[in-house]
Amino acid sequence: MAALLAASGKAFGDVIRGTQPFSPFDYAPPETLPGGRWYFFSPDEARAVEAIVERLIPADDLSVSGKEAGCAEFIDRQLAGSYGSYERLYMQGPFQKGTPEQGDQSEFVPRARYRRGLAALDAWCRASHSKAFAELPGETRDEILSGLEAGKIELPGFDGRLLFETVLGNTMEGFFADPIYGGNKDMVSWKMLGFPGARYDYRDYVERHNEKLDLPPLSIAGRPEWKTRG
Repeated sequence: MAALLAASGKAFGDVIRGTQPFSPFDYAPPETLPGGRWYFFSPDEARAVEAIVERLIPADDLSVSGKEAGCAEFIDRQLAGSYGSYERLYMQGPFQKGTPEQGDQSEFVPRARYRRGLAALDAWCRASHSKAFAELPGETRDEILSGLEAGKIELPGFDGRLLFETVLGNTMEGFFADPIYGGNKDMVSWKMLGFPGARYDYRDYVERHNEKLDLPPLSIAGRPEWKTRG
């Protein structure tokens, strides 16, 4: 048979007809939660995170802010799921500072980082500015975030730089992730970049180089204007 195929130079495959022999996410469904509520954050924590993401991604001529894009909701839902507890990572000690190549070596899972870090941030802000972080003007919040990033602000009982790096990374993930996870509302970042999204098949466009396609972005769940008939 191998000799025959080699001689003919052709290979053949079966064509699937009728219903597809699988369902999307049959074996690895994405962790998603309905909107309209906070799953992990307390009201004060939610306000603090919204105040942070609003300054990390401010609104401009290109897009809405991180708050308006739903980055806080994205982070909240991730913390409520397996990411929040690092259940898929090895988290046994001993814990010690690693090299940059080794990456994050903290003993704190994301839920603890946010719970302890946000409480420490508000405590520092109340002691320094007599207000919680979310109550401060935007320029002051920018200065505090810059101080955390540079390691110049020491929060009581928690590493301020670790808090900043964690929230920054999660904010970027929420801004660019598929909207089914709570962020990137109305696919705002994909529209800004011209990213066509989670389309099933790009074969018609593979050879179309240096060409603007203007394809409307598509989420895993479709587009908001799509209606499902019963």
